[in-house]
Amino acid sequence: MSTEEIGLWAGFVLTLMVFSYLLGDNFLYRIAVYLFVGLVAGYVAIVTVESILLPWLDAGFGDEADSASTMIALIPVLFVALLLLKTSPRFAPYGNFAIGLLMGVGAAVAVAGALAGTLLPLSRATAAEGSRDDLLNGAVILFGVICSLIYFQYMARRTAEGPGERGLVSRTLGTVGQGFIVVTLGALYGAAIITSLTIFSERVSFLLTQINGG
Repeated sequence: MSTEEIGLWAGFVLTLMVFSYLLGDNFLYRIAVYLFVGLVAGYVAIVTVESILLPWLDAGFGDEADSASTMIALIPVLFVALLLLKTSPRFAPYGNFAIGLLMGVGAAVAVAGALAGTLLPLSRATAAEGSRDDLLNGAVILFGVICSLIYFQYMARRTAEGPGERGLVSRTLGTVGQGFIVVTLGALYGAAIITSLTIFSERVSFLLTQINGG
């Protein structure tokens, strides 16, 4: 049996082990998940070392590195040291600076990605001239986005009887937004199931073709 055939059978067996979760949580499913997680962790570690750590060490501390490059390369070392201080209850507050910087940079990247990759193209597509059906679809999309954003709005006016509550308009639009979110999640879940079944059937067909051909 060749290496390709071994990999083919191993992939097929692991796929069946993952699909055994349909019968309930069992040790076969857990073994497959542990294998996948371990492989992904090992792959990420190798990619991190080869694509980030080694180029960083070569650029900052290599033979051709100057003083400015070395100083810049020492900045990540400082942040790592601050993060390690979080393990000590006494020096943990000093690591908050690194945590805050990481969260701020991550939030900025997420917001920039959402604006440049989702909201701005959606706005341009909605505002673009087109047929009557295109304008209707754009209006529905815009209405769904607004209602979904209102659903995640938690500000309310304080009342004399007790805690504040949102107005009737906000609650109504929030309920509509919740409906849009439920439909979207349901469609995504259905698409994920269909995609998984398509991949599984394609793998089974390929395996049977290889067996019959062999």
